[in-house]
Amino acid sequence: MATSKNKSRRRFVVRNSGIHGKGVFALSHIPKGTRLIEYKGQRLTEAQVDRRYAKDDNPHTFLFALDDGMVIDATTHGNSARWINHSCAPNCEAVDDKDRIYIETLRAIRPGEELSYNYGIELEERHTPALKRLYQCRCGARSCKGTILSVKKK
Repeated sequence: MATSKNKSRRRFVVRNSGIHGKGVFALSHIPKGTRLIEYKGQRLTEAQVDRRYAKDDNPHTFLFALDDGMVIDATTHGNSARWINHSCAPNCEAVDDKDRIYIETLRAIRPGEELSYNYGIELEERHTPALKRLYQCRCGARSCKGTILSVKKK
């Protein structure tokens, strides 16, 4: 007979979020430095992504750019990681480990707390007020920048 110690327990659940659409919430205490989940999806080149989303004006996609020029599109074959929202004061971070993306906790997470990480979206074009509105942040943090765009590197 298996004991409750041997049963794997779910650490988080996807449900509606006050930040944006769906979110991922802790079901129990999660220690700092915990690798929670791999960000999964179909791997595409940047050119394939450009073709796939050429006519899509919605910037809210499930795309994660990798350093090697590939992109993970979690719309296809994605998992719960795609529902983790952006925050300007995140409790998690995305870690690139051999071209695989994992979400890890930056600090201890309380039960019921929404998981978040800084998306760090970098765009080449000028960050106009209209573009910032399109990429509006609703994280509610005291340090909220109002946008999910990263400061442009000079």
